[in-house]
Amino acid sequence: MESSERSHVYFIGAGPGDPELITLKGINAVKRCQAVIYAGSLVAPEILEHCAAGADIYNSASMDLEQIIAVMVEATGRGHSVARLHTGDPSIYGAIQEQMAELDKHGIAYSVIPGVTAVFAAAAALRTELTAPEQSQTLVISRMAGRTPVPEDEKVARLASHGGTFCFYLSVDRFSDISRQFLDEGWSPQTPVAMVYRASWHDELIRRGTLADMAGQIDEAGVSKHAVVIIGKPLGAISAYSKLYDRDFNHGTRP
Repeated sequence: MESSERSHVYFIGAGPGDPELITLKGINAVKRCQAVIYAGSLVAPEILEHCAAGADIYNSASMDLEQIIAVMVEATGRGHSVARLHTGDPSIYGAIQEQMAELDKHGIAYSVIPGVTAVFAAAAALRTELTAPEQSQTLVISRMAGRTPVPEDEKVARLASHGGTFCFYLSVDRFSDISRQFLDEGWSPQTPVAMVYRASWHDELIRRGTLADMAGQIDEAGVSKHAVVIIGKPLGAISAYSKLYDRDFNHGTRP
């Protein structure tokens, strides 16, 4: 058992679904914790196989913030460490800020172990580079407003007025609205779009299309959640090679 001086809460990015996409650092933290709180069906159950024997395991799907913090306070009060497993990377729509603020009130030590977020698992599944030379050098991650509002200067129409590659989380059921706003901002109807449902899971589903037809494809596939939608030129044909490996391009390690 750990001493109370060493009790700690680890916010761990468990990855997008594939149980091998959690980091080695994340797995090692899970192994040494006596309490584990995981994000329900969003975290691969195989990851729980790494829990220490006798560890207390809680599914946060049915818990509110007060209950989650109570588990952390009780466990650390006994000198135990806690693994808080979040899907993807905890810094992207992970709701960890309020958990950390509550731990600060209790004087409980914590740290964050990053993970692989869904857009990167989706890019891997699509075998694409999101920042392709001469097509896009900017990646925007956003969402449509729902029960959680979006700041006025981050509305889709405002974002679409700029170039880049766009990834929308938690918004697949409203893609028709997203596409309309992009088209209203002058984007070509033939702009490439991809939808990746449950990226890296065994039932992963990919649909490729355009701003003009992706809403119909999403409806046909019956997807309403657990998917990311990516919009941008890099999803189409390559237009240029990077300078990085050009034999005539000099840099610090290849003069």
